[in-house]
Amino acid sequence: MAQTDEATPGSTPTPGPAPGTAGGERPRLGIGMVGYAFMGRVHSQAWRSAPAFFDLPVRPVMAALCGRSAEGTARAAEQMGWAAVETDWRELIAREDVDVVDICTPGDSHARIAIAALEAGKHVLCEKPLANTVAEAEAMADAARAAAARGVHAMVAFNYRRVPAIALAARWVAEGRLGEIRHVRAQYLQDWIVDPDFPLVWRLRRELAGSGALGDIGAHIIDTAQFITGQHLTQVSALTETFITRRPLAETSAGLSAGAGGAETGEVDVDDAALFIGRFSGGALASFEATRFATGRKNALRIEINGSAASVAFDFEAMNELWFHDHALPAEEAGFRRVLVTEPGHPYAGAWWPPGHGLGYEHTFTHEVKDFVQAIASGAAPSPSFDDGLRVQRVLAAVERSAADQSRLTAVRQT
Repeated sequence: MAQTDEATPGSTPTPGPAPGTAGGERPRLGIGMVGYAFMGRVHSQAWRSAPAFFDLPVRPVMAALCGRSAEGTARAAEQMGWAAVETDWRELIAREDVDVVDICTPGDSHARIAIAALEAGKHVLCEKPLANTVAEAEAMADAARAAAARGVHAMVAFNYRRVPAIALAARWVAEGRLGEIRHVRAQYLQDWIVDPDFPLVWRLRRELAGSGALGDIGAHIIDTAQFITGQHLTQVSALTETFITRRPLAETSAGLSAGAGGAETGEVDVDDAALFIGRFSGGALASFEATRFATGRKNALRIEINGSAASVAFDFEAMNELWFHDHALPAEEAGFRRVLVTEPGHPYAGAWWPPGHGLGYEHTFTHEVKDFVQAIASGAAPSPSFDDGLRVQRVLAAVERSAADQSRLTAVRQT
């Protein structure tokens, strides 16, 4: 099957057999996953799909699934194709048949699981944001660097980098087609907690989530913007708001849905929305908006990059499209044009369906797994690294500091 290298946006699909296999059995790569809810389900599908559509140099095996409930974990393992079950993540890490630990838990547990796994010689794929605090993220990045020196790899799961249209935008920026980058405009808009009676799920509790819309979805647009531009944010000025300060306690929760348990309520101690402006290392001005109160918007990750020579624009609710404006064209011909990003020469697309047959949300995770597995097999540093995740964490922290200090322009710590 065709392959593309996410780390080099200018690459094109290249078919061919996995190196060193000579038609025989490919080396086994045992996967252990912690967590089986929303992210656990999409990651499970990715581990199943990646070897079916990409010519991987090793054979991922879904060895064990870990969750706190023995009954719930066993049920999930049977549904999603995991061979064994653990109820203690330490036992999962200790298993000899596990080579990779995939962390799909709330942010409060990322650091301790990831660091223990890396120290045990296990590769780590960790959901975003990397951690709940800069200190945790720094410890994780330190552990990842030490592990890399031993040939053990770590990657943070910013899946939107693997949308073919976003990878294509990054390729065009790297090729210089946009010229000097002057503006970055990014939004992530959802509406799933607009109802004031929606329960107090873990994403609305700081002790578990670290922050609200800022860390949950704002982290995505920060990483996406830095990935496409190849630059990083250096300063921010921010506002945050919590619109609903108390909610019914949750009795059940699955993905982005939940049921209340009665009349008792609890405090919402994270942001519902975050707005900030910023400056990039190359001088571009930027604006960011992350909210879960954009009534009518379900998953609108939007980004527009304006350069001196051209512009690109993207909206995840039309994820197979990238809009491009070439400023070199005469005014009579100029304007944004729609590019359907489903051609074999587009990033990742050649492994899937005929042109025009679009991809979906789940494919981004398959691409993520494919890139991670190829990095492990080749010994290359996977991207985005834990250092990339730390860079995003420092932006999140700067946004919170600015919002708490009357939107004062705040430097993003770089080292």
